[in-house]
Amino acid sequence: MNKTKRTEIFERLRAQNPNPTTELEYSSPFELLIAVILSAQATDVGVNKATAKLYPVANTPQAILDLGVEGLTRYIRTIGLFNSKAKNVIATCQQLIAEHDGQVPADRAALEALPGVGRKTANVILNTAFGQPTVAVDTHIFRVSNRTGIAPGKTPLEVEKRLLRLIPEEFLQDCHHWLILHGRYVCKARKPACPDCVIADLCEYRKKTVE
Repeated sequence: MNKTKRTEIFERLRAQNPNPTTELEYSSPFELLIAVILSAQATDVGVNKATAKLYPVANTPQAILDLGVEGLTRYIRTIGLFNSKAKNVIATCQQLIAEHDGQVPADRAALEALPGVGRKTANVILNTAFGQPTVAVDTHIFRVSNRTGIAPGKTPLEVEKRLLRLIPEEFLQDCHHWLILHGRYVCKARKPACPDCVIADLCEYRKKTVE
């Protein structure tokens, strides 16, 4: 795929959704961090239902730490892998208090050092909470990047590096959200909605659906 086509793709995605953002509900970098940790192998809708009850009670590292693992578990029991996630969240809160004065660091290495936080989660926080032009390659972005030809790669890291290198700078801040939403609602895994796709004529996927 050449630069002209890639630019046109993102111009169309921008025209369709000028201000894309995460579907996770949050009001601070810390709330976003906890929501993203909880969202692994879970839906944003499910996470939002849980945090809607949790955050009015505890939305700071100390407040969640005061709940303890058992107390936190009561709020997130509906989310997959809630036991391990509760332990990670408590450990993360302890580390934020001990090493970062209770604040979420705007630094990749510090974020990735937190329990339950990997590269993808760190990229979400850096991009969405702190406005850095990072790309968190989840299953949706991985699929869309490979299927369309925007930035093919064999691993999430390979796709991430290629996106950062190939996407025009003006689109870098928001391309993460455009691609996630496109993969979630249009370029779906089992049956992509090609007839309803705004970039269908630019996409290099050979097995486009017709209905």
